[in-house]
Amino acid sequence: MNQFVLQQGHSPELELFPHIVELGAKKNSAIQLNSFPESATDTIRIYYVNDGKFEWHIHGHSCLLYPGDVALILPGQSFGSQKGFLEIGSLSWMHIAIGKLDNGKMVPGKWSSLSESESMTIGKILLLNNSGVLSKLNEAGRILQYIQGELFNQQIGYCTRVNQLIDELLIIITRQLTRQSNPARDFPKAFMQLEQTLRQNLSHQWTVEEMAAIVGMGTTLFNEKVKNYSGFSPINYLINIRISEAIKLLKKEDISLTDIALDTGFYSSQHFSTTFKKLTGYTPSEFRKNHLRNN
Repeated sequence: MNQFVLQQGHSPELELFPHIVELGAKKNSAIQLNSFPESATDTIRIYYVNDGKFEWHIHGHSCLLYPGDVALILPGQSFGSQKGFLEIGSLSWMHIAIGKLDNGKMVPGKWSSLSESESMTIGKILLLNNSGVLSKLNEAGRILQYIQGELFNQQIGYCTRVNQLIDELLIIITRQLTRQSNPARDFPKAFMQLEQTLRQNLSHQWTVEEMAAIVGMGTTLFNEKVKNYSGFSPINYLINIRISEAIKLLKKEDISLTDIALDTGFYSSQHFSTTFKKLTGYTPSEFRKNHLRNN
């Protein structure tokens, strides 16, 4: 995955596209404290999850996103993480400036080839969206990649093609919203129960065979399903759960690092410290100190 961030006013690739405020792709391999606070802007923000599991707060709603999911944030809506940091994983995104989005009317601008009636219909559907999440919309990820390729390669007709792709992105998002009758995440109940079971007994040294048995699957199928839904292997999926629980416990001063290590299933304090630093960039004690200093 190519990592990049293009920003209006700073990136020459966007000079001919004043409506593209930002376009980027990022692989986040470490947790950074206070790196993802909630904020609101006057743009339409579209985020596509390539890998990982993200827990975001969108316009007052707590949302879980998995690979293939899209987060849609409209102008004026707040967006960020209540935890204050971006989880481990990879994302692609675009921020689009539009002329207006109120009373069901959207005015994209002269760059768009959408008719007035089409723009109005799309605007109404976008405003009716309450969930903020579109499940398994892989086509959005492909369109964002195509836009990136057009901007970087700048072949004949690329200006027209980029704007066509943005129209296409808005269209497929709108169509998905009309199909998505249930805004809740369509995540198998069995896997939600699995995660709950793991969190309730993280000190246990879970094996892949045991986890697979909980959801009634063989290990081969279980490996495929977990990878498909979470973007991780079962063991890495479990490690991420251990780390997320450890982060919660580290915010409590009265619990020792050794107790946290054992309670979350690590063999020793050293094993805990090594794994924690690999995934977050901090040792547990550094993480705790930083948290206390900022709160």
